Amino acid sequence: MSFTLAQPVHSDLLIKKSRFIGCVQPVPDRAAALAVVASLRAEHPGAAHVCWALMAGGQSAANDDGEPGGTAGRPMLEVLRHQQVEGALATVVRYFGGVKLGAGGLVRAYTDAVAQALLGATLVRLVRQRQLQCAVPYALEGLVRRELAAIGAVLEDVQHGDDVRFAFALPAPEADAFIARLDDAAQGRVVWPTA
Repeated sequence: MSFTLAQPVHSDLLIKKSRFIGCVQPVPDRAAALAVVASLRAEHPGAAHVCWALMAGGQSAANDDGEPGGTAGRPMLEVLRHQQVEGALATVVRYFGGVKLGAGGLVRAYTDAVAQALLGATLVRLVRQRQLQCAVPYALEGLVRRELAAIGAVLEDVQHGDDVRFAFALPAPEADAFIARLDDAAQGRVVWPTA
């Protein structure tokens, strides 16, 4: 089971005079994550490093931003993986305090910054969505709209032509039962494109 974050959560650690400002936040994809990282660099021009780790859209990425290889981004990513967090970006802004921490100290500091932020996070269970399309006669448009609303489907598109075509997403575990229920209610007059 995977989770995502309800909202951004921050942490602030002081370790041997270095300040580690951590944040975990929901992001949809890599482009959004890179925009957040660029914003942090602009917001913290005096920071020595802006390290990050991303788990989103089935992809993962980590960046040490000048810290010794494998001491920042990868450990941050492992915290996200261990907590089964998806659709999330972990960032840590480091202000160097003049005392070197060594590789082990850096791994602990970056891991702790993300873990501390996650302690205050509200995790939301991710439910995989299934994309569906169907076509119905105009007389059944209201029925389909009511059924979609009742199940909490996200209506993505409606097109009116010779018939009414719906494109929508709903929780994957409920899709087959929904299709059967709609077919039954519409007495077999729903067309489900196969491709």
